[in-house]
Amino acid sequence: MLEFSEATVRLTAFIGIFVAMAVFEQLLPRRERYPARGRRWLTNWGMLIIDSIVLRVLFPAAAVGVAIWAESAGFGLFNLIDVPFWFALIFVVVFLDFAVWLEHVVSHHWPWLWRIHKVHHSDVDLDVTSALRFHPLEIIISMLWKGALVALIGAPAVAVLVFEIILNGMAMFNHSNAKLPLWLDRILRPAVVTPDMHRIHHSIIERETNTNYGFNLSIWDRLFGVYTAEPVHGQTGMVIGLAEHQNPEPTGLVWSLLLPFRTYAKVHAPDPLMEKPDTRSEITNQEDRAETPSA
Repeated sequence: MLEFSEATVRLTAFIGIFVAMAVFEQLLPRRERYPARGRRWLTNWGMLIIDSIVLRVLFPAAAVGVAIWAESAGFGLFNLIDVPFWFALIFVVVFLDFAVWLEHVVSHHWPWLWRIHKVHHSDVDLDVTSALRFHPLEIIISMLWKGALVALIGAPAVAVLVFEIILNGMAMFNHSNAKLPLWLDRILRPAVVTPDMHRIHHSIIERETNTNYGFNLSIWDRLFGVYTAEPVHGQTGMVIGLAEHQNPEPTGLVWSLLLPFRTYAKVHAPDPLMEKPDTRSEITNQEDRAETPSA
């Protein structure tokens, strides 16, 4: 019953948030949409279906199940000490958010992890379905990492469920093509990751890709000096994806699943700031530059 309840709650939250963000970005898009959006959506949804099957086979109750096991076994920090639930909840959400951020950073800098994670970055456009586009191997690695930490800290099952819902919801929010009012972006960005902030992470320019790793809280990128406030070409002028895969291939499901096992020569997109250090004001999209929130 606990497993059923966990799955039902997560599914209900997922459907509600996905529909809301899909409608939002349809009514108020930030950028021009990629022409072959239908094929992209089929591939990204296909990834989600495969990932869900893999998770339910290998980890039937996901991270919540690990928390339930740890509690029954008396294993982990919060199962050994008595703390108020509100404290455990806040600690778990913040701690696991940092853990996911750290995993994301490592996946960009360890070559064997990058081969898997670049499936996510190979998406040639960014919208709410991009939050669904993760290779099954990455989902397995992520679940093992989260599961180990959940057990170690003895996280309450409800706190883990809350974190998972927040993580999935925020991923759909900040991957979306929704155009937030600029005043709202300014208010939110010091605390949480907004679509304009995370979109920079999907820039074709590697210097921008290796910043703004956060999904939920924006404090980790600022704290560790990997925050970028504004893309060099502006939000509407930046190119999304990987330089070596600027073609329709990433919109295919089979191609995307096989990408980690293929070998391609890495292509580096020209970085205007590196080529012309004093010409940022000349190449930045003027409208976006005027509107983009300050750091």
